[in-house]
Amino acid sequence: MANITRFSPIDELLSEFNKGYWVRPFSYPADAEVKLKIDVKEDERSYTVHAEMPGVKKEDIHVEVDGNQVTLRAELKRETEEKKGEKVVHSERVYGMASRSFTLPVEVDASGVKAEYKDGVLNLNLPKKQGSAAKRIEVT
Repeated sequence: MANITRFSPIDELLSEFNKGYWVRPFSYPADAEVKLKIDVKEDERSYTVHAEMPGVKKEDIHVEVDGNQVTLRAELKRETEEKKGEKVVHSERVYGMASRSFTLPVEVDASGVKAEYKDGVLNLNLPKKQGSAAKRIEVT
């Protein structure tokens, strides 16, 4: 049985470049985004939100509640400490502002919101506003 190989002039050209005629540029990835990962749970009285915010100081966390709209913002700042004769060769840590908004099915009682930040996780307790539950309308 004969081995049959498909001819591709592009593959042949690229293989020539990979032999030393072409040097792939060394590049850094584009600035990565700071992303907030959240879990939202619901019970009869409230919503519970757990948001991962590693490396953020609690003074740099802002929570806003407007009706059923919840907005989380956090700023991760780069600590600048230079030592003589030392330079950064590679850094994967991300710095910047992160924001996340989401809408809940029921309005939140903003006066009863509790927020706690511990071990890089923001825990929110968002009590539901009384009397704002969705009603099912029967169609006649």
